[in-house]
Amino acid sequence: MFVRHLDENVSLALVQSSFAARYYQIVCREREYLSQWLAWPEHANGEAFFETFIKGALRDYAEGKSMTCAMLYRGDIVGNISFNTIDRELKKVEIGYWLSKDFQGKGIASRCVTGMVAIAFDELSMQKVEISAAQGNTRSRALCERLGFTLEGTIGNAENLNGRIVDHAIYGLYK
Repeated sequence: MFVRHLDENVSLALVQSSFAARYYQIVCREREYLSQWLAWPEHANGEAFFETFIKGALRDYAEGKSMTCAMLYRGDIVGNISFNTIDRELKKVEIGYWLSKDFQGKGIASRCVTGMVAIAFDELSMQKVEISAAQGNTRSRALCERLGFTLEGTIGNAENLNGRIVDHAIYGLYK
């Protein structure tokens, strides 16, 4: 299993099927919270949902299309972060992430995004990292700004979050 230790408390681990149960636990406990900014939690109706997700993520990783990791805090799975897309032609990756509300405010997401940026630039030779956040998701947008990403623009009607249409703020960081 690929594990990248970012510091004494925070690590990234390439997803594996054994993570499905923990992902499902988090979603069961925090479905309403996660659904504010993610479309999929309302459809996560069992461990099989995450087993299918992980199987697809590992296939896409093997094909070089994406990379999906669990965020670990002191060895416990607390969220997920990924290169949703790896575009080798444009030398660009797009990062997406979610973190359990119980572990927010500890710098975990910031350290994980920083770790993924390092992988993108240093190991994958990418030139740009992009993050798309719902315009109203002030916490995610603040993270981008704290880490030096630049707001490149807004896309209207970018996503349907379970019946609520949201705009996306697009942030970029160049090597």
